Amino acid sequence: MGHKTALYGEHLALNARIVDFGGWDMPVQYTSVLAEHHAVRRSVGMFDVSHMTFLELTGPDAVAYLQRILANDVARLKTVGKALYSAMLNEQGGVIDDLIVYAPTVQQPDVWRVIVNCGTHDKDLAWMQAHAANFRVSLKERTDLAMLAVQGTKAYSVVSAILGAEAGAIIQTLKVFQGREYNDWFIARTGYTGEEGLEILVPEAEVVAFWQKLLAAGVLPCGLAARDTLRLEAGMNLYGNEMTDDVSPLTANMAWTIAWDHDFIGKSALLAEKEAGVKQQLVGLVLQDKGVLRSHQKVIVDGIGEGETTSGTFSPTMEKSIAFARVPVGDYSQVWVEIRGKRLAATIVKPPFVRLGKVLV
Repeated sequence: MGHKTALYGEHLALNARIVDFGGWDMPVQYTSVLAEHHAVRRSVGMFDVSHMTFLELTGPDAVAYLQRILANDVARLKTVGKALYSAMLNEQGGVIDDLIVYAPTVQQPDVWRVIVNCGTHDKDLAWMQAHAANFRVSLKERTDLAMLAVQGTKAYSVVSAILGAEAGAIIQTLKVFQGREYNDWFIARTGYTGEEGLEILVPEAEVVAFWQKLLAAGVLPCGLAARDTLRLEAGMNLYGNEMTDDVSPLTANMAWTIAWDHDFIGKSALLAEKEAGVKQQLVGLVLQDKGVLRSHQKVIVDGIGEGETTSGTFSPTMEKSIAFARVPVGDYSQVWVEIRGKRLAATIVKPPFVRLGKVLV
């Protein structure tokens, strides 16, 4: 038996199919993956993402500490509640985890919020605590919170209608990648779907009532399967697939998240990799032949070498099979993917595949 979120009973009541995900019993789907996927792209859907790890960082050295452990630079956050996406690297330049950090708000000017993945919980906290010993900081895990992601074109209007005028006014003022408090809640304009949407931190004691109000308002519950098809269409990495402890951000299409003007763990390894010449790149693939792309399929580049798909799926929006693949650096646009002993043609594209409901490739 795995960990259960405060909404586990709600998932069972809706006959969700439950799977283990990073040690948590989570819904993989409720009705159909296609219906859940299209709900987010065309209207609104909601995800229980309470399995994520919620941390609060305080102390006079908070900025210096975050600058040390993150490849991106929190000094860039000039707006209250502004969010930053970053990799946390080991000394070899591999990705320990990717995470989001939120700058302090007016209500809590000394609190930095950090959200990390559930599957990396233990190693993340061990790493962060070990390095915190060198700084005047304190890390606190908020196990009393749940989080719902409400995603899609109608997300703002639906949540505003449920929570009322005050929350609606807060939502209207939020910029992309920014969060603000609403009483003891935290509402952020972030997501993992490529659509407009909100991620809302809620006290566990209040999340069931909020879920039920969203359900009554016609918001479709969505599971992990739809979350995966949506994030892949949106060109967003998944830890354990596109990134691992042995993969650097330079080969995970994450160079844009590196701030080279500050000192951080793993920087010297990345500089050495750049100096030697990056050998692999993460690209998008669109399958031209009939078949389904999955992770760990061989990718063949004629005359250059081989690579491997890291994530793959059938895109409900594009009605084509798409994938991420790590392949040799080079100037080429066509590859072969080996599926069940056959070589199928695929075209290289630059992710994202789909954003805000529009096909981009």
